[in-house]
Amino acid sequence: MMFQPDYPITTERLVLRPFGPGDRDDVLAYRTLLDVSRYVPFAPLEPEKADDWLAESAEKTVLKQEDDFLRLAIEVAGSVVGDAVLFWRSEEHRTGEIGYILNPAHNGHGYATEAARALLRLGFEDFGLHRIIGRIDARNDASARVLERLGMRREAHFVQNEIMKGEWTDEVVYAMLSREWAART
Repeated sequence: MMFQPDYPITTERLVLRPFGPGDRDDVLAYRTLLDVSRYVPFAPLEPEKADDWLAESAEKTVLKQEDDFLRLAIEVAGSVVGDAVLFWRSEEHRTGEIGYILNPAHNGHGYATEAARALLRLGFEDFGLHRIIGRIDARNDASARVLERLGMRREAHFVQNEIMKGEWTDEVVYAMLSREWAART
């Protein structure tokens, strides 16, 4: 099974689309910030690696097999303000995972929620997933609010289950089933 969305994906205020080389400055404006990578398992993007990151991201537009993912630019009024990701976790169980990162200069406008909602729609309605999760660092209250606004259910809190950036961290898992998504839409 292969899945390639029709790009761009548009919402009321956003365009979700593949990354391109022209996105370099916008990506560097947020991906290089320590604050942006505080609750995720990767370090800030080093500016000298930005072109490689963009080239790799530009290829993440099709799901061909388990563990593939779509990484899409979140564009508002012609500028990239973040990125959104849809992982294909299991073909047999039809499961996926969503994630998002936003430039802090654009926090508080509902862009992360709107982008994540578009990913849920894509995963459930277009790709036919049965279950989609969102995994977050338990300290990331803002991301928890995004997942809760989407109607995702808090299912698990794993205590000190990972060492991230040299410290034990808790992980919280939210989830939604396709029937729950259908009931909300």
